[in-house]
Amino acid sequence: MTTRSPLAPAAFPALPEIAGVTRRVARAQYKNWDRCDLTYVELAPGTTVAGVFTRNVCCSSEVELGREQVKGGKGRALIVNAGNSNAFTGYRGREAVEQIMAQVAVHLGCDANEVFVSSTGVIGVPLPKDKARAGVDAALNAQPCSWEAAAGTIGTTDTFAKGSAASAIVGGKTVQVAGIVKGSGMIAPDMATMLGYIFTDAAIAPALLQEMLSEATGGSFNSITVDSDTSTSDTVLLFATGQAGNATLTTRDDPGADALYAAIREVALDLAQQVVRDGEGASKFIEIQVTGAISDNSAKRVALAIANSPLVKTAIAGEDANWGRVVMAVGKAGEPADRDKLAIRFGDHWVAKDGLPVDSYDEAPVAAHLKGQDVRIGADLGLGEGVATVWTCDLTHGYISINADYRS
Repeated sequence: MTTRSPLAPAAFPALPEIAGVTRRVARAQYKNWDRCDLTYVELAPGTTVAGVFTRNVCCSSEVELGREQVKGGKGRALIVNAGNSNAFTGYRGREAVEQIMAQVAVHLGCDANEVFVSSTGVIGVPLPKDKARAGVDAALNAQPCSWEAAAGTIGTTDTFAKGSAASAIVGGKTVQVAGIVKGSGMIAPDMATMLGYIFTDAAIAPALLQEMLSEATGGSFNSITVDSDTSTSDTVLLFATGQAGNATLTTRDDPGADALYAAIREVALDLAQQVVRDGEGASKFIEIQVTGAISDNSAKRVALAIANSPLVKTAIAGEDANWGRVVMAVGKAGEPADRDKLAIRFGDHWVAKDGLPVDSYDEAPVAAHLKGQDVRIGADLGLGEGVATVWTCDLTHGYISINADYRS
């Protein structure tokens, strides 16, 4: 990993062990680097699974296969490769994934469709089958590892390992939820623009697990953006091992179902925000809240227009209280807006209302707010009850440097 992001948490969090989840890492050397680049997670028999995947039409074979696999609702293993996305690689890429699935399935004595594979890295280079075979073999025989090691291994341009955990009471039993994620660039909300994996020991039916993940994704992974680019490999998987001993949840009305969902959403949101805090070259974490839109969906589209604006992002990087750029972004969003009802704020300070600068506007407190690492921008459209919050980061020279040299 490169220099740690200034927005990174102080340390990797303490994550609980999840009964039925065993992690191992190995070196497949998909890229010329001196580090582990393959994470293997073994899951207890009976584990259920849910997933959400990129809508990028140039997706990888891993994504295509994963979409079909989650329909079966069962998962016994996860393999994550870093350094090579295996996307846009045709039949050769698919054969490599199927080889990995078969190799792990033989080892576990399970169906190949219960083995989920993800890859991340350079696009357009088929995953080498010989390295894949050797790397998987090494992982299968490796010693169990920590959550931090597993999280660090799946990173590419990430500057820190990302993890999160929460717990809930379900049917009188304490259940644990823990997750890891990788992501730093090529981040935009068109599902979940990174690789994320959440695990729980709760017993829950696949259909309800899928419902919870899809709902949690909307306000977390689908509400972040770094650079507006949607990856070809985006995947978020949620595994439930059923080892906590609770009665299997089948509906949202079951005791503890809402508590479990709250824990899953808490972990998803924390992981999503960590991705933004590790945005390539980022020096500012930005929260954008839009209120007064005609609907929540309209508010979200306006918020994303602000969040993805290079002019807004560079102004924040320069700590410039240029609120006119926010006005511009609202106006270009393609959503209903009225110039003469629009209000803009930075932090808690309103800078414009009713289409005009506020009479008492003092730029000093706004400038002070922009000097902090966490920046809040608000836009009230004055049209309705629609609200949305999204998270992004600033745009600095660091982003250009990282991506200009990505393949070297």
